[in-house]
Amino acid sequence: MTTTSNLQNYDIQLADPRVSPEARRERMQNLGFGKVFSEHMIQVSYTPGRGWGRVALKPYGPLVLDPASSVLHYGQAIFEGFKAYRQPDGRIRTFRPDANARRFRQSARRLAMPELPEEIFVEAADLLIRTDRDWVPSAAGESLYLRPLMIATDAALGVDASRENLCLILASPSGAYFPKGVKPVTVWVSDEYVRAAPGGTGAAKCAGNYAASLIAQAQAKGEGCDQVVWLDAVHRRYIEEMGGMNIMFVYKEKGETVLVTPELTGSLLPGITRLSLLELAQDLGFKAEERRISVEEWGAALLEGRMTEAFACGTAAVITPIGTVKSRNGQWIINNRETGPVAARLREALLGIQHGTAPDPHGWMHTVC
Repeated sequence: MTTTSNLQNYDIQLADPRVSPEARRERMQNLGFGKVFSEHMIQVSYTPGRGWGRVALKPYGPLVLDPASSVLHYGQAIFEGFKAYRQPDGRIRTFRPDANARRFRQSARRLAMPELPEEIFVEAADLLIRTDRDWVPSAAGESLYLRPLMIATDAALGVDASRENLCLILASPSGAYFPKGVKPVTVWVSDEYVRAAPGGTGAAKCAGNYAASLIAQAQAKGEGCDQVVWLDAVHRRYIEEMGGMNIMFVYKEKGETVLVTPELTGSLLPGITRLSLLELAQDLGFKAEERRISVEEWGAALLEGRMTEAFACGTAAVITPIGTVKSRNGQWIINNRETGPVAARLREALLGIQHGTAPDPHGWMHTVC
């Protein structure tokens, strides 16, 4: 997909002075995830009657919020995450920003917030990327991570949906999500806490979901694990997702390789990387299924040799293999704590499309500049 923007529709204020090439190169050394930010950000406000205002490109900097802003009291806040990649020919492309734009609207709807039109979402991100294109790294596995977010800004303490809202887009040159690189991680199956419940906000990418997850993540680290695995809120036995990522399993069934991921029940996030991998799996000759998987089945399938791999997937982490599963009932080892061939092939195929070193048969990449 390609979008052509008319810059007269925007208010543009460039940083003065711009960061020097030398200072930028220094800041972009040894990139982690989400700790370095580019020079500019996007800002657009929503007010009753007028609706969405003009998109403004501004120097990156602090916000001024009224202490009574609804977001600070009642948590109306949503966000997204997608990436821009520098291609071998020097062009910059983003991966499926239209899908993120749709999910941003769905999250807004669930949180009783105004829906940002998809074309504004994509064009505003394009404007930021074009302006800060020198912040897009070129090394394999690196990218410019885009973080759109929306917060409620009504200065009122009544419990009600905010009428005024502020949408922002930030850009962060980023490296690997897990600092140890693509190595199998250890996960903790939480039977004490749940991420989301039926009828709740599990399918929305809202801040409150992540705030409620932090105690379980701390518990996982206390058990010597890198991430937490969530079970469903009703039965406490069906696997839903992992920390801030979706989870996938590889089975060997009747001579076929089958990629399985928990089905969308309304209480887990419909990940865009998740969706893309289900399609890529079929391109590579694997079967792909969405169904419920219990924690008991996980253990039994590993012991019986029917399950050969498990991995996390998401925009930030891409694909991260799972090597060890811990719980109060013991632990399992997956694939001798090594990256499995299916995870490796899927990761290579996805990164190839994103970095422009492989064909893009599904038309997922959007050219920015």
